[in-house]
Amino acid sequence: MSTSAAVNPFASAKADLHEVLANLRQDRPVMEMALPTGATAWLVTRYEDAQRALTDPKLGKTTSAGGFSYRDMVPPDVASAVSRHMLTINPPDHTRIRRLVSGAFTARRVAAFRPRIEELSERLLDEMEGGDRLDLIDSFAFPLPIQVLCELLGVPSEDQASFRRWSDAIVTGGVNPAGLPPALVAIVAYIRELLAAKREHPADDLLSGLIEVRDNDDRLTDDELISMVYLFLIAGHETTVNLIGNGTLLLLAQPERWARVVAEPELIPNAVEELLRYEGPVQSSTFRTALAPTEIGGQVIPEGAFVLVSLLSANRDGDRFADADQLDLDRPVTPNLAFGHGIHYCLGAPLARLEGQIAFRALTRRFPKMRLAVPVAEIAWRPGMLLRGLTALPVIPG
Repeated sequence: MSTSAAVNPFASAKADLHEVLANLRQDRPVMEMALPTGATAWLVTRYEDAQRALTDPKLGKTTSAGGFSYRDMVPPDVASAVSRHMLTINPPDHTRIRRLVSGAFTARRVAAFRPRIEELSERLLDEMEGGDRLDLIDSFAFPLPIQVLCELLGVPSEDQASFRRWSDAIVTGGVNPAGLPPALVAIVAYIRELLAAKREHPADDLLSGLIEVRDNDDRLTDDELISMVYLFLIAGHETTVNLIGNGTLLLLAQPERWARVVAEPELIPNAVEELLRYEGPVQSSTFRTALAPTEIGGQVIPEGAFVLVSLLSANRDGDRFADADQLDLDRPVTPNLAFGHGIHYCLGAPLARLEGQIAFRALTRRFPKMRLAVPVAEIAWRPGMLLRGLTALPVIPG
């Protein structure tokens, strides 16, 4: 590890993270930072540099990004089964897999799910009625997207508690590594059993669609299938949990914001975009590796070095967004990096946006007087470098 590497900024108090990142954008926009693995990575914090890094073909994906490799902690068959999805591979394999998956995960399939998402939202809100105090993450923000994904994929809903345990262990693995290997082994074993059942009894769901999708003689291999289901289950619900949780916190932190969205529900689609920009659900991209020396923001990144793009920081860059540190529900929609950029742009972004819009419409309609149950300063953020989300959100429905 380079002795000049700074402490990992994501190890600071999460409430202060934006201040830390703002200072880096100003003074060290491309900075070598320490990683929990003992390796170092170059952290990119400005919007223009981030956008370029996310599209630079010289910054590719490798199996040991960030000095971290599944092969060091789980059996080879498990490592292979979680390493063949779209966030871990480069073209031409990435192009091929994205084309195949897009054939099953269509915009039409997502749009057709709107009534069911609305129905699930109302059912969860019914269970919240009459509560004096509850945790919105446990009661609504977590169960909604996991139920949606379970139904979309064709996964039995009774397994959602297991998914939460596995997901928590996987997304916090960088700071709590002991729980990661058993979670990976368990989720791969489960997906294998699920795929075997779907092959035996196919249904009208995304999982059956992924098994059957083909382009001439090309189709997804077993490892690619498991990896894509793994990606959908982990990334697919975590982003929406954090969008709903973070967004609700921001709106309730200033009651006039909540009151305005209650009074003007037509504002919600625009508000979701601003919430994604201001406090997005993913704070950093997945790691990239310099396949050749490349320059970013005046800094030459040597071949073999790891690169981490701070999406959270880029979306608060004042050179890209006017009054970037202000949450402006009337801000004209301007493309942001909440779901990444380039060939690895999140395929599930339309579903997350749809769920977010439905969730905020339902919450503000059913609980117009909802308020925080504790001061903002007492609300804690989950550990880790990748995701930006709350451990809990205590509220009084009103």
